[in-house]
Amino acid sequence: MEPKVKFSNVSKEYSLYGSQTEKLKDFLNFSSSRRKKQFLALNDISFEVSRGETIGVVGINGSGKSTLSNLLAQVVPPTKGSINIQGETSLVSISAGLNNQLSGLENINMKCLMHGLSKEEISDITPKIIEFAEIGDFIKQPLKTYSSGMKSRLGFAISAYTNPDIIVVDEALSVGDQTFYQKCLDKFNEFKQEGKTIFFISHSHSQVRKLSDRTMWVHFGELKEFGNSKTVIDNYESFIKWFNGLSETEKKRYKTKMLMEKKHKEIQENKSRLIKHAEEQREFPWPVVLLSIATIISGYLMFQI
Repeated sequence: MEPKVKFSNVSKEYSLYGSQTEKLKDFLNFSSSRRKKQFLALNDISFEVSRGETIGVVGINGSGKSTLSNLLAQVVPPTKGSINIQGETSLVSISAGLNNQLSGLENINMKCLMHGLSKEEISDITPKIIEFAEIGDFIKQPLKTYSSGMKSRLGFAISAYTNPDIIVVDEALSVGDQTFYQKCLDKFNEFKQEGKTIFFISHSHSQVRKLSDRTMWVHFGELKEFGNSKTVIDNYESFIKWFNGLSETEKKRYKTKMLMEKKHKEIQENKSRLIKHAEEQREFPWPVVLLSIATIISGYLMFQI
């Protein structure tokens, strides 16, 4: 069976700017690429996920989990590699894709239209979304007046009823109460029975254990481990226990070491790519190409005469 989601050697790099002026100059191609600072958020990630699987994602802050969720939701494109996603994806995170200036009702309408639903379909599911979100009269108020938990509930409710094939949940359940969390669990079970694919990104190891069929551990931009949830989470918790036992100085030293290793790998990959490109240039049959061009031009001139 063809995988529902397939990442092949995917990397995501961001440009770092010291000011908005630098960002504008780069956008207009006025700045030198050699002076531009780059940050490799994800490096050479490959995996396959089947239809109906629930995949947990764990990792410390700054490991690349949010970048992964944005790539899965197709919010941003990869810098390198290829992503093959079969079906429509919906990202559920605190206020993801919601407009703070619009009311809850207006956001429901906007998000549903973005998912390609008709006015009749939106009218049909809006009461269900409102009931699931449980935010009362706030549904008519601007989103900027909502708490984090209310934004999360509304975002999850919209995704639950717009019927996406793949759902990416990025820390959206961390701000909800136990009652809402149970509703989400029940909805997850419905999704699984319907064959939907779920990516569950969370710092709650107990939630990941309970919900996930398999778990991936993202560590400083790389896929450190991907497999049985119990095994991966046990290994991750052992690392967290070790890491938390370090002093603040030792933690900084470890993070610096990991970043330096990642940068070294990036430099080596760029070097290999440049060498390969140079070899391809040398191997390219320029004499044959030039002779072919000369023949075409000669033939053209003969017909002109």
